[in-house]
Amino acid sequence: MKMLLFGIWTLLALIPCPGTTEELFEVSVWPNQALVEFGQSLTVNCSTTCPDPGPSGIETFLKKTQVDKGPQWKKFLLENVTENSVLQCFCSCAGIQKDTRLNITMYQPPEQVILELQPAWVAMDETFTVTYHVPHVAPLQSLTLTLLQGDQELHRKDFESLTVASQRPEVTLSVRAQRENDRCNFSCYAELDLSSQGGGLFHGSSATEVLRIFEFSQSLQIWVSPLLEAGVAETVNCEVARVFPAKDIIFHLFLEDQELSPFFPWKGNTAWASATVRAMETGDQELFCLVSLGPMEQKTKKAVHVYSFPPPVLEIEDLYSLAGTDVNVTCSGHVLTSPSPTLRLQGAPNLSAPGEPAWLLLTAREEDDGRNLSCGASLEVQGQRLVKTTEIQLHVLYKPRLEESGCPGNQTWVEGMEQMLACVPEGNPAPALVCVWHGMIFDLAVPRKATQNHTGTYYCIATNKLGSVSKDITVIVQGLHKGISSSTIFIIIAFALGLGVLTIALYLNYQPCKRNRRKLAYRQKENKEEENQFADHQAQEHNSNHC
Repeated sequence: MKMLLFGIWTLLALIPCPGTTEELFEVSVWPNQALVEFGQSLTVNCSTTCPDPGPSGIETFLKKTQVDKGPQWKKFLLENVTENSVLQCFCSCAGIQKDTRLNITMYQPPEQVILELQPAWVAMDETFTVTYHVPHVAPLQSLTLTLLQGDQELHRKDFESLTVASQRPEVTLSVRAQRENDRCNFSCYAELDLSSQGGGLFHGSSATEVLRIFEFSQSLQIWVSPLLEAGVAETVNCEVARVFPAKDIIFHLFLEDQELSPFFPWKGNTAWASATVRAMETGDQELFCLVSLGPMEQKTKKAVHVYSFPPPVLEIEDLYSLAGTDVNVTCSGHVLTSPSPTLRLQGAPNLSAPGEPAWLLLTAREEDDGRNLSCGASLEVQGQRLVKTTEIQLHVLYKPRLEESGCPGNQTWVEGMEQMLACVPEGNPAPALVCVWHGMIFDLAVPRKATQNHTGTYYCIATNKLGSVSKDITVIVQGLHKGISSSTIFIIIAFALGLGVLTIALYLNYQPCKRNRRKLAYRQKENKEEENQFADHQAQEHNSNHC
């Protein structure tokens, strides 16, 4: 009996009880870890081990679409994932429902990183602010922001402790400006590390911002004469010291509404502008200097007075006057001079009244030829006495003269020495000189070795457009053996040697001029022929008078 009961119990143990299979079924979801980029889609498979599943599916607030199914599974498409969510996969088996959960994590790479410098130009030792943030990124707990100055890391910030998802990933730092910060490049590097969640490593960078540091602690200075003459170029300088960076200073110079064109160099911490100003309108005016450096501007001005004072007008009635004639000389102020100047004419007996011309009447003399006449104008401007002078040269025309000082009537030559006939005429215009010896033209420009044959009388005539004058020149050639002492001979030899050296030097230095003079001689050939004829005629008359 015991054996029968044991067999029955064993058989009953082997027969499954109703509902046992259903109670052991499982529900699973794939993928078991979901990481979706913002706005993208996700495919989810919900499955079960129940052999005859009842109602099954997924529950989510995301937009879902069933795209496929099987006896024990269903596939769904989740579209436009824009935030983190929890998906529930469920299934019923023999009246029993089981479910499982899937955490969906949405991520957004740091595609846009923004960095701002406030202000972009900062005064020395002042504080500037660096703010950087990422407008759209997720999840924040995986984000790290790094501030860089050039390639150097200045600050690093992570957001692991950020509990509120709506908080903005932003960092603000305050820094005191120093000169070494000028022209520094600042940027922000963002890193999103999803490797612990089965994702990758994403990064982004901001645009580079350049910080400018400046120092502008001293006022402008203008350097210009308080008196400017109309139409005359004057230099104006505008300078500023203790400025940084001096090479970035920009100057603007104005005379009233006229903008000048400055040249602005710099050295160290000093910058200056130089410009040429040419005022055309008279009266009181203002010169402005405007300088800018980044957001800073300084402006200064200086009053100037513009006056008109051209040189006085000096006139001679006849610039080329004949000797012995009266010459009227007038000195008057220029019409543009304001107020009228006081005039003084050289040689005039009295000082003229302001605004009145000065007069001088003189008789032209030969010795006045080449004389400079001057007229001075005096004008008081803003308490300062100004003087302008005009000069003019007087030319006096007179007939030729053969003075004993320039053309001696008796000349002694030394036999064997190089000699030239000495005769320089006076007159204006410069007279032409022709000398005749034995009925032939004697070339005065060519030195000759003196011989006894050169003894005699030379007939010279000087001519200009006002007339002519003639003179006889007696030449005596003295031999070395007649009445000449040894000391005289020594002096003569030394003089001859010196003259020879001087002649060679002049020949070497003025050879080109000699060639030009020869060319001129060819061009004056016809004139020479006329002079020869004239000289022959004069020589014949002279010989006939002396016979």
